[in-house]
Amino acid sequence: MAEIKKEIARPESSSVQRARAFSSATLHEAMGRKGALPYGIKPIAPEMRLCGPAITVSSPPMDNLMIHRALYVAQPGDILVVEVGGAYEAGYWGEIMTCAAQQRGIAGLVIDGCVRDGALIHKMGFPVFSRGLSIRGTKKEGGGFVNSPVKIGDITIHPGELIVGDSDGVVVVQREEIDRALAEAQKREEKEEGIKKELAAGKTTLEIYGFR
Repeated sequence: MAEIKKEIARPESSSVQRARAFSSATLHEAMGRKGALPYGIKPIAPEMRLCGPAITVSSPPMDNLMIHRALYVAQPGDILVVEVGGAYEAGYWGEIMTCAAQQRGIAGLVIDGCVRDGALIHKMGFPVFSRGLSIRGTKKEGGGFVNSPVKIGDITIHPGELIVGDSDGVVVVQREEIDRALAEAQKREEKEEGIKKELAAGKTTLEIYGFR
């Protein structure tokens, strides 16, 4: 029987807003190089970005009924984070689901699988991060769950964790680490601004980093 949890804890909206200022790579480094999803999960258009709390979905291979159900659990600003049992070669998401997600105010999709209708989704302006595009259809027989932990690559994602994605990839920030990660990300950006000034003044990267 499918398990669907409707109530989850989410980060403070102010924290989500602050996180929008940082890249996925900066947050990954700020957390001690943690939280990066597999490199194969990328936006279907390079300008796409997303930032928001995770609604986690486990969908059986070649089946997308649980993803449809998750659309009506998610709240405005949430990100659907979906694993499909390693069966990447299917279009689990397309134009119709994008329309439904936009009606709900959902802020994006991260899926460890493929989607289809890529050009239409791009035109609609809905952020989708996936393994790629596939025209193969899916069934709707059910199974799976919404809002229990899912594992993508070597990262376990819990409901309500902060998801940040851009053209470099996707990073997951645990809720209890958000404040520290944001503070460290700010320090890192300030440090890099200083390094760029040193480079402009003629120093080499070897000098700046203390190498010979």
